[in-house]
Order: sequence, then structure tokens, then C-alpha cells
Amino acid sequence: MSSERDPADTVMLRTVADAPGPEPEPEPEPEPDPRGPAARRSSRFTRRGVVAATAVLLTLGVGAGLLWARDDTGAPAADSGPEIRTVAVTRTDLSGTREIEGTLDYTSPRTLRGPGQGRVTWSAKQGTTVGRGRPLYRVDERPAVVFYGSTPMYRRLDAVGLTGRDVRVVADNLKALGYDIGSQPPPGTRIQPSRPAVPGPSGADSPEGEREEEPASQPPPAEESGTPPSDSSPAGAPAGEPEAAPPPVTVKEGDGVLTSSLMAAVRRWQPTVGMQPTGFLDVSDVVVTQDAVRVGEVLVQPGDEAAADLMTVTSTTKSVTVPVEALDIGSVKRRQRVTVVLPDRSEAKGRVSAISSVIRSGQDGADQPGRSKINVTVSLDDPEAVKDLDSAPVEARFEAESRKDVLAVPVGALLALREGGYALRLTGGDLVPVETGMFAEGLVEISGEGVTEGMKVEATA
Repeated sequence: MSSERDPADTVMLRTVADAPGPEPEPEPEPEPDPRGPAARRSSRFTRRGVVAATAVLLTLGVGAGLLWARDDTGAPAADSGPEIRTVAVTRTDLSGTREIEGTLDYTSPRTLRGPGQGRVTWSAKQGTTVGRGRPLYRVDERPAVVFYGSTPMYRRLDAVGLTGRDVRVVADNLKALGYDIGSQPPPGTRIQPSRPAVPGPSGADSPEGEREEEPASQPPPAEESGTPPSDSSPAGAPAGEPEAAPPPVTVKEGDGVLTSSLMAAVRRWQPTVGMQPTGFLDVSDVVVTQDAVRVGEVLVQPGDEAAADLMTVTSTTKSVTVPVEALDIGSVKRRQRVTVVLPDRSEAKGRVSAISSVIRSGQDGADQPGRSKINVTVSLDDPEAVKDLDSAPVEARFEAESRKDVLAVPVGALLALREGGYALRLTGGDLVPVETGMFAEGLVEISGEGVTEGMKVEATA
């Protein structure tokens, strides 16, 4: 009868025990297992599991013994730290700079809206520069003319004695265009405005100091004497009777007065730009700007309704707009030097000319809120450097504080001390405490006792 022992079991045990001994006596042939072949296979699998477990335990024991028997003075594993190099303490100039992306474009963009009625019959072309006294567009063939100033037209100027900063804009521009506007009452003068007059046909100029003849329905102005004219029309007069004159006003600093001489100058000027010589000005007749403007984009075509955005205008000068994070805005100062790197990598010099007071929320990605930013405007020293560019992405290099003729080492040469502060490690291993100053372009300013130019120190590679 054949044996039920698996020859592989015997070989595994000998291999693991690895000990010589007498040949084992042959095992007696087992009695047949009354449980059948399945039970015999289960018994064989159990014996194999015991053999495998014994082999694992012996292997772990041998490994532990080897570790226990290892020489404690053996060399440690190779260190994976940074590579060390030797550098010299140098004397140099340090300048802190920050590069931020910006946009080169024409400054002071503004959208002009039509007067609300009529149709556009003409507009200046895109890229055109429009100066004082020149029309930007026409509605029903009535031009809208550029005047320089800071106060827009906000009312119809049609009565002698009207006083305000809008009148000053008209007076200053007509005078700058070469028209005789007569004398203007000084601040503090008491003025009696008259009722709006009906434009007369006359456009002749009166001699300086002589009052032009006004329509019979209105009293003579009193801007020269300051004495209110008499008005016999009581309040609540029957229909058809002239209304009471407006109350007198006092000329303030910066105000202009619509005198009869100024109205005469308006009448002489109006035909030169295509207006009827009425002497009156409507709100839509004048577009007040700080200076000459450049037409950026024309938004309408001839024949379109004028009750819409007509065009965008900008200044004629270019600048760079740089969005700076609100937390960093304290490092940017007016008149600070800036180098603008153009798309062709050429450079143009400039200065910070304006810092916005409006904080806007940035966007780092789609639907992701970013950091708040403030727009900084950089004016260029030489506009000719960007004459061939209308708009372009650029880099603004802000020049911060600088240090001249200082000792410096790479930042990787600094060692943080446990007690605080920093030190340098000499090539011989000694530590030299140092004080740090400005960090710029991978270098750090250092000073301290015994620190000299040319000293060899260790630094990370």
C-alpha cells in the first residue's frame, strides 16, 4: 500500500530545520481512513499549513537575530539632504523689485450717450483725435462740440445773468478759441438773472463795455451795477403777463456769468461749427472733457436713434493699468519708479501716477472668488516708446527700496539659530552670527562682527 505523505512536506521541513540526523524510520503505513478520500485531502492540507507557518516563524527569528547581532558602529544610510557648496561673501548693490502683469492702453475711457431724441447723422471715426471746438458727432445735423473743463453742461444757457461753473467753461473755451467775451464780474458781485430771452437775428458784436440791446420783454441786466432791476409784475399775474425775475445771486469763486457780451461771442462762434447763431447753448451742444480726446469705439451708425451709447472716448495719452493686491498696496507709492516690459521684451520707464481708491474683488478662476485688488496707473516717461501700440499686455516691474555697496550672500547660506537669529557656517565648521537686511533676487544683505568681503561660507546648492 502506498504512503499518503506528500514528498514536498518532507523536503520543506528539512530545508527549514537544516540540521543533520539519523535517517528517519519509515512511517508505518496508515490504516485506510474510513471517512474517504475527501477527509484524507483535508488532513494533508492541514499538515502543509503547519509546515508553512513554521517556515515563516524561523525566517523572522533569523532576521531578528541578524539585526540584534549587527555592529552598532556600522555606517548609517546615505543622507538625502541638500548638496552643500562653498560661496564667498560679496559686496554689491541690492534692489527689490516686483513684477506684476498689467495692460497698456489709452487712459480715462468714457462712454458718451446721445441726447435722447433725433438720429445720428455723423460721427468722428475710430482713432480720431478731437480737440477743443471740434465736433464729436451730430444729431439731426446739430453738432456736439468738445470744450475743455471739469463741469459738464447740465442746463440750457439762455438768459443773461445765469451764474455758475458751467458758464465759466463756456467763457474760458470761447476766450481760448480767440473770441472777445467781454469782462466777467468778479467773485462777490451781486447778479440779477433775467428771464430767458428769445434769440434775436442779430449776431453783431457790441463794443466792449457796451450792453447789447435785449428783447423788450426782459429787463436790462444788472451785472455791471449789481442793482436788481425793477419788475412791476406781481406774483400770480394773469396769463400773458411776464413772470417775476429769478432771485439775485452772488458770484462765487470759479463761477462764470452769462453776460450779454458772452452771449454775443456765442453767436459769433456758432456758425463756425454748423449751429444757428442764437447765442444760446443746449446741454447737448457741448461735450466737456479734460483735454483732447481720442475716439475709441463708434457704437452707432448714421441713421441710428440718438437715445443710446454713441461712442467711447479716451485721453490721447497711454498708460499702464496694474491690478495690485489690496494687501500689498502699502508697498506702492505715488511717483515710484516702474519699468514696463513690452511684448517685444523692450523696456519703457515710468512712474506711478495714480492709485485708485476703489477696491474690486478679483477672480482666480471660474466662479472662484480671488483676492481684492486695487488698480495702479503708471504713466510713461517717453510716450514715443509705445507709439506703435494701442493696447497690449505688459509686465510692470516695481522698483522698491535699494541698498548700495552692502555685503551679501545667497539666502541658502543662512542658518537659523536655536536661540534666535541667523549665522553663517565657515568652511572650517565655525559659526559666525550675522544680522540680516534686505532680501532681493535670491541674495540677502548681512552684517556682523568679523564678516568681511571674500569670506568663504557654506550654502545650499
